[in-house]
Amino acid sequence: MRITQFTQIATAILPGLLFSDYAQALTINLEDQDSLVAAAKVSVEGAFGYYNGNNSGATPGAFDFSWWEGAALCNAFLNYWHFTGDETYNYALNMALSWQAGDAGDYLNENYTTYCGNDDQMQWGNAAMAAAEYNLSDPIGIKYSWIGLVQGVYNNQKDNNEGWDDTTCGGGFRWQKLPVQGTGYHMKNAVSNGGFFQLAARLAQYLQKDEYADWAEKTYNWSTSVGLVNEKTWAVGDSVSTGDNCKTVDPTNWSYNYGVYLNGCAYMYAYTKKSIWLDRLNGLIDSTMATFFLPKYGGTISEKTCEAVGNNCDRNQKLFKGLTLMWMANVALVVPETYDKLLKGIQDSATGAAISCSGQGNKTCGDRWYSGYDGKIGMEEQISATNAFSVALLPFVKNSSAPLNTLTGGNSSSNPNAGTTYDNGLPKFAPITTGDRAGAGIMTAVFVGGMVGMAVFMLMGP
Repeated sequence: MRITQFTQIATAILPGLLFSDYAQALTINLEDQDSLVAAAKVSVEGAFGYYNGNNSGATPGAFDFSWWEGAALCNAFLNYWHFTGDETYNYALNMALSWQAGDAGDYLNENYTTYCGNDDQMQWGNAAMAAAEYNLSDPIGIKYSWIGLVQGVYNNQKDNNEGWDDTTCGGGFRWQKLPVQGTGYHMKNAVSNGGFFQLAARLAQYLQKDEYADWAEKTYNWSTSVGLVNEKTWAVGDSVSTGDNCKTVDPTNWSYNYGVYLNGCAYMYAYTKKSIWLDRLNGLIDSTMATFFLPKYGGTISEKTCEAVGNNCDRNQKLFKGLTLMWMANVALVVPETYDKLLKGIQDSATGAAISCSGQGNKTCGDRWYSGYDGKIGMEEQISATNAFSVALLPFVKNSSAPLNTLTGGNSSSNPNAGTTYDNGLPKFAPITTGDRAGAGIMTAVFVGGMVGMAVFMLMGP
């Protein structure tokens, strides 16, 4: 059987095999690096089982139901590779991040512009940022570098009237880009502003340039001026509305709103060495731990707003805590002074996640991480668990895995004009061919080979 035929068959039956009763329960040992790597491998395989971007006729990096979830999956692949060293998914990762870049290199893909939010675009930009920081091989089939793509997002958001908006509330980023997007256009929310703050701070540290730090500080200051970040309580609200000139903060707490500001403060301290950024970082860490890592839940991170109320987190919300853990581990690497404050929450969360990954008598991961398997199943659960197990490897790699910049070996080339004009001469992707898919097929085949063989054996009988 040709490898592509095998891959298509194997990928089609992968989720059923992964979640069948023939798999064993998932256990981890926080003191055993191999145990954590094995757990991360299982959960990332589960996440990849939901992805069809390498299949014939499919679009790399895209999910019809939620474009930004492709960025979340890419971040999980990056995080997994960074902490385990396993390059299995790097081809699929590179293809997805490259394909979704958009003609101007700013992650405004023409297929999603009618409902693209600034937070969606930011998530793709921050995934490309991690690709640059980890020295992922150059993008496939496009002229932009990883850092150029990040600069494209940065330029588009700060200079475009669909991004930073001085006409209301004294500035800030709207949630949605276009008036036709309704309510979201009239909101300025924490994840869009905190996400841009994080992205600009990471650019400042990577390129060692003040202009990016200036915009990061401008965005952070605006966030505090309207109360999205409260520097007295260190609570992070969800959003404000242009309808009342951003005077009223929606106080709903989501972990990833805290996470984007945490990570941004860490990079600002790493770049500027100003104590005010360390003070802000520590304030946000303490608030994050007190808000989301509750003793009654065994210290595991919990999205209390939806988990505690009927366990009704939607597919977006199920991704928040995994992203937050990823950013927390990044903070510990960027600012080692915070390592001890962050480690226990990371480790407790990994322990809880492993307990939740015992659903259906196998390795299916649930949403609640403090009460065993909760009956939930999906790509989002697998992504969050992957991030939990990957970052639990922090003690084993903390001295050798800090994100790179131009002073420490980062080799992605700057393109300060990216995202400012559309380049209709940009090389276009050809349809994915059998040869293109071979690399991705091999990585899938490595995993499913044994499982397919087992399934065939059991079906055929003695």
